[in-house]
Amino acid sequence: MKLATVRLDDHRTAAVRVEGDELVELGRADVGAVLAAPGGLEGAAAADGPRHPLAGADLAPVVPRPSKVVCVGLNYQNHIKEMGRDLPEYPTLFAKFADTLIGAADDIRRPAETDQFDWEAELAVVIGRPVRRADEEQAVAAIAGFTVLNDVTCRDWQFRTREWLQGKNWDSTTPIGPFLVTADETGPRPALDVRCEVDGRVMQSDNTGDLLFDPVHLVRYVSTMVRLNPGDVIATGTPGGVGHARKPPVFLRGGELVVTEIEGLGRLENRVVGEGA
Repeated sequence: MKLATVRLDDHRTAAVRVEGDELVELGRADVGAVLAAPGGLEGAAAADGPRHPLAGADLAPVVPRPSKVVCVGLNYQNHIKEMGRDLPEYPTLFAKFADTLIGAADDIRRPAETDQFDWEAELAVVIGRPVRRADEEQAVAAIAGFTVLNDVTCRDWQFRTREWLQGKNWDSTTPIGPFLVTADETGPRPALDVRCEVDGRVMQSDNTGDLLFDPVHLVRYVSTMVRLNPGDVIATGTPGGVGHARKPPVFLRGGELVVTEIEGLGRLENRVVGEGA
């Protein structure tokens, strides 16, 4: 099953189920609300409501207001090597705020304060039920499904200190979507091709099966520390090919079309524009 959050003409959003070339409203404002509601995904599969064409739909962030977005750095071996680091013993975690999130075709707002604006294609886990200190079975059950995310980063701000948060939390820079694809279609540890293009040039190409810490491990690890709620997101890290590590470095200046795609999950197409555009 594929779910999305769509913006409608009457200035509201609606959670929808994708059925062929149609979107079926589910009676909730967004996918996060669907997951938090009694019945969760089972209710979403059975619900019926007004229908809209998929073509031309204005897709919001698939989960617009998660209570937390937990991100993982350095989780593909080739990316760790290109950044000149040793393989980690534990996941490297940082957080993003919901205000960073944008929809699948929204513009990425490039801040005037950065000269090193970079891409990071990522598989994102979406949580479907509350979970704390999960064991293996509980972690698998807590994964509602997966979506596509690009953790666009201000590298010059990221590396001002040892902590990364200030490079990762700029307003309206992080596309997520287009759909939540439920885990029954992918399995809890999907091995899917991930790819990022900038103006048609392939910058990243890998497979999520190469994650050092897979989604189940990450749900167990993060939930040991903090409760994960329905609609929360874990961004699992990016493969090699980021602009910062290229020789010479390559960064987003404005005007570029960034395409982020994961096999079976969908495609983000976002134009980089100035923040005041």
